[in-house]
Amino acid sequence: MFLKNSRYHGQATTTAPAGDGRTVTLLVPRVLPPTPGTDHVVAPHDQLDALAEQRLRDATRYWHIADANTALRAGELTQQPGTTVQLPRG
Repeated sequence: MFLKNSRYHGQATTTAPAGDGRTVTLLVPRVLPPTPGTDHVVAPHDQLDALAEQRLRDATRYWHIADANTALRAGELTQQPGTTVQLPRG
């Protein structure tokens, strides 16, 4: 259902009835464990994929940074320069 490098790969699913009578498949919410890492102060023009490339050597692992900060909308982590985000250890 999801690519192997997706944060949703292997995630448990459940089904529920939709309002129109169909049955839909839903992801069961993940419990995010504490993630050790280091603080990073967001600079202007920082992007999660670039930070993931620098830190984790794989830009597609930007979602590891989102998980380390329990962010549902990953892009919001770098919208405000001067804020601090956790960068997980590779």
